[in-house]
Amino acid sequence: MRVEQKKQKKKRKWLRNTGIILLILLIGIGAYAFSVYRSLTTAVETMHQPLERNKSDKRTEQVSLESKQPFSVLMLGVDQRSGDKGRSDTMIVLAVNPNLNSVKMISIPRDTRTEIIGKGKIDKINHAYAYGNEEMAMKTVENFLDIPIDYFVRVNMDGFKEIIDAVGGITVNNDLDFSQDGYHFPKGPVNLDGNKALAYIQMRYEDPRGDFGRQLRQREIIQGILSEGASLSSLTKYQSIFSALGNNVRTNLTFDQMNKIQRNYRSAAGNVQQMSIKGSGTKISGIYYYIVPDDEKARIQTDIKAQLELK
Repeated sequence: MRVEQKKQKKKRKWLRNTGIILLILLIGIGAYAFSVYRSLTTAVETMHQPLERNKSDKRTEQVSLESKQPFSVLMLGVDQRSGDKGRSDTMIVLAVNPNLNSVKMISIPRDTRTEIIGKGKIDKINHAYAYGNEEMAMKTVENFLDIPIDYFVRVNMDGFKEIIDAVGGITVNNDLDFSQDGYHFPKGPVNLDGNKALAYIQMRYEDPRGDFGRQLRQREIIQGILSEGASLSSLTKYQSIFSALGNNVRTNLTFDQMNKIQRNYRSAAGNVQQMSIKGSGTKISGIYYYIVPDDEKARIQTDIKAQLELK
């Protein structure tokens, strides 16, 4: 009887000790999760930059993420320096449709000649941001593509270095052998830290594709950041990642809206279709512009309107 009691006592003690260990682990994980959540919400609050308007002038009602309506995002890559807010050297429009499970991505050449809405002049499209920040850039792109732009995400291109270093570097598949800023980039998979990535993204003149080749490398950098940021190994670096995002990204998306996009539009992210704008370069009064013919503009507008399910 005593032997049996001793066995039961040992068993209860083992269970109690195991339970304490599990509880400590759970508390630790909970504290870790809370720390991650708190850091994330702080970063999102820092990134959030509301606009004066609640919706696009090209929408009768504000887009509903809860109802899974298609929406659009303007991504602005800004060459921002101290004392100078810079120009949007990168302008990418994403049209997200959960019903078609797809995202259409179109890069607008920065030298595209168009009307700058709110400025009353014809100029390069990337000057819209310099004239009137995100608001004027969004309205100008809306006019150019004849679609509503619902959200913006602005990234300080120089801050890409901090973001890339925070995720531990990225790998891209380079399709052109070239050198830039003292770095050599061979064809094939290339590992990039922040400084190399900035050189990789800035090269344009050695590329026979010109600005289109640069846009391709910019998209590769963005995809590389997303890939590394989603990897398990990056979870231990979350604080530096969130800090880098908070320092270099601004958006009118709220934390709640980001959650809805992640929940309701996640499957669409696996099918990204790239669109290109065809045109030609020319000089007008000694200034270089990229001219998009009316029929090409109409083709792009028709495709992207169908993606957004607009009449």
